[in-house]
Amino acid sequence: MDDDCRYKNCSKNIELESLSMGTIEIEARPKLDEKVIKEQTMIDEGELSPIEEVRLTVPNTDDPSLPVWTFRMWFLGLFSCALLSFLNQFFGYRSEPLVITQITVQVATLPIGRFMASVLPTTKFRIPGYGSREFSLNPGPFNMKEHVLITIFANAGSAFGDGTAYAVGIVTIIKAFYERSISFLAGWLLIITTQVMGYGWAGLLRKYVVEPAHMWWPSTLVQISLFRTLHEKEENDGKRRISRVKFFMIALVCSFCWYVFPGYLFQTLQSISLVCLAFPHSVTAHQIGSGMSGLGLGAFTLDWTTVASFLFSPLISPFFAIVNVFLGYALMIYLVIPVSYWGLNLYNAKTFPLLSTDLFTSQGQLYNITMIVNDKFKLDLPQYEKLGRIHLSTFFALTYGFGFATIAATVTHVALFYGREIYSRFKASSREKADVHTRLMKNYKDIPSWWFYLLLIVSIIIGLALCIVLKKDVQMPWWGLIFAAVFAFFFTLPISIITATTNQSPGLNIITEYIMGAILPGEPITNVCFKTYGFISMAQAVAFLSDFKLGHYMKIPPRSMFLVQFIGTVLAGTINLGVAWWLLTSVEHICQRHLLPANSPWTCPGDRVFFDASVIWGLVGPKRIFGSLGQYSALNWFFLGGLLGPVVVWLLHKAFPSQTWIPLVNLPVLLGATGIPPASPVNYTSWILVGTIFNFFVFRYRKQWWQRYNYILSAALDAGVAFMTILLYFALGIENKSVNWWGASPHNFPEHCDLATCPTAKGISVDGCPTF
Repeated sequence: MDDDCRYKNCSKNIELESLSMGTIEIEARPKLDEKVIKEQTMIDEGELSPIEEVRLTVPNTDDPSLPVWTFRMWFLGLFSCALLSFLNQFFGYRSEPLVITQITVQVATLPIGRFMASVLPTTKFRIPGYGSREFSLNPGPFNMKEHVLITIFANAGSAFGDGTAYAVGIVTIIKAFYERSISFLAGWLLIITTQVMGYGWAGLLRKYVVEPAHMWWPSTLVQISLFRTLHEKEENDGKRRISRVKFFMIALVCSFCWYVFPGYLFQTLQSISLVCLAFPHSVTAHQIGSGMSGLGLGAFTLDWTTVASFLFSPLISPFFAIVNVFLGYALMIYLVIPVSYWGLNLYNAKTFPLLSTDLFTSQGQLYNITMIVNDKFKLDLPQYEKLGRIHLSTFFALTYGFGFATIAATVTHVALFYGREIYSRFKASSREKADVHTRLMKNYKDIPSWWFYLLLIVSIIIGLALCIVLKKDVQMPWWGLIFAAVFAFFFTLPISIITATTNQSPGLNIITEYIMGAILPGEPITNVCFKTYGFISMAQAVAFLSDFKLGHYMKIPPRSMFLVQFIGTVLAGTINLGVAWWLLTSVEHICQRHLLPANSPWTCPGDRVFFDASVIWGLVGPKRIFGSLGQYSALNWFFLGGLLGPVVVWLLHKAFPSQTWIPLVNLPVLLGATGIPPASPVNYTSWILVGTIFNFFVFRYRKQWWQRYNYILSAALDAGVAFMTILLYFALGIENKSVNWWGASPHNFPEHCDLATCPTAKGISVDGCPTF
């Protein structure tokens, strides 16, 4: 769909919706000492959480004496944040980007923390200025609260959904696609202000969406379940089973060793198409069989990065969400696209490739965007009129249409299926008695409001200075920043309530693009900057509140939470930009697919879609593409279809209440799955297949194994691939060392399906393609 979703954030909110489906069970309960038992018996029944999932998952006790501000926490937290920031930005430019999530750190840091607790000296010492207070590098056993803060650090390192600070995309498209310059300082200030601005007003909203028991944030319960599974002592039931730590290490080593084949020695394993092998010279066969550029029928992969690169690990996605994704994907790939392309030739579909996110001329040639950008970084209208309109592949145009429908469907779906629940819970939250978790958090010093006011004021002042003093770099007028901040602030509370009660988080991406594209057409960087401030500051605020709810449930001191989140965000954004700057200046022709070597991995699929969006919404403007001056104006009807779709599902649910499967038809998820780029069909088919195996068959028939090892296996697969990829790059990639045989270069193997990118309209001539 759009660059802003990148499939990761959109799927992130549905992957963890498993609590209400009963997919999380606590394996073992700790043995409680007498003090804790006494505290539990003193809990008033009215203090228990009104949410059953919370009562079953979150412990109702706390030990305020547990140390959290430890050397172990700082060392592992900062290291994890830095490592994830580096890895995720590094992988973000590759053809199959891999996002290393905080779950990997959550699992991997446990044995390291315990090892540090066993070897660090326990000697106590004093620090000048702290009076008689004593400190130690090893204050005792590695505890769960330290582990939570380390994970919060890591979460900052994995940033917004796709693993990197969103504003890095602006730096990338300026340098790699528009081939212009931006200063490092402007890029850094842009990244930091967009990442932390939302924290300012989010902190002031905690009393509305964190403290109330009815604001329960379902996604946090998965992490809590995993924390308790990792820390609570395993019961000895007489069965000889491998420990989770040992299982993690074995799986990590296997993943690490295997990835040398699809990652270097045998890259053909990334996507194998049986149809292309059978018909190596047929354009139609390649269009049907290609897993990368076609419909993906008969295509499969033996590469974990292909499975998990765009939709996160399928092992942590509940089966009902996988089914919704499959329905949306099948609707798009197996019905809408074939009918539109071969049946209707919609929008001259055969003039362009079957599946492509590139921008074209009317004759099917790649549109040279740099030709229509003038010296002031705006649209050169005479040159644009000379070159002609920008054309999209029918597939790309329809994904935007379905994107419109997804936005509208989210509104009506949430209103119809969750509206009464949201309203009642919000009303209850304003007058309800504090639950046990809120009461226990009173033992810790709260964060002064002036911290948040100061953070908000400073970030806005720096943002205004960026827009005024460094305007040549960011192109956005000062009023655009104020408008974006007000826009984001206005939507933060309602979207936080929706996320806290339904686990769905509507995005503002297309709305912000549409608004600024209508106000200031012809200015691409202005558009993406406004979108980033308006969309990401809201998304960061929601993520900030979600982390605070995790700390609320786990009884983490609020001031520690705030400092870890802020420091982690600044560190992660700085490393993201540093890695991006290094790659953008050291990898020749990075992101320029037509100039890169045939087997180069530096194709930047996510940034390509981000760039195309800047052209569509910013440079050319929505009026010339989707408005009265554009050929795709009919796609605006998708807004109406999206609004009405959930109404039909809701009416069917009311008419047939005994059919429990009807309310599981989640149109925002289903329609969102049709927004495929920058992912490809082989990413979807492999993700759906692996997810079905583990979260349907294994979960149903081997539930104990699933409960014990599923998340750990996911983390180990991600970590093994990550470490091998870095090793391959630094050992061989920098020196351009390659293996010369057909299996090491997919372009020399018939399964690569080169002809899938060819047009099939009569008379259209494209290099490397037959002319019909």
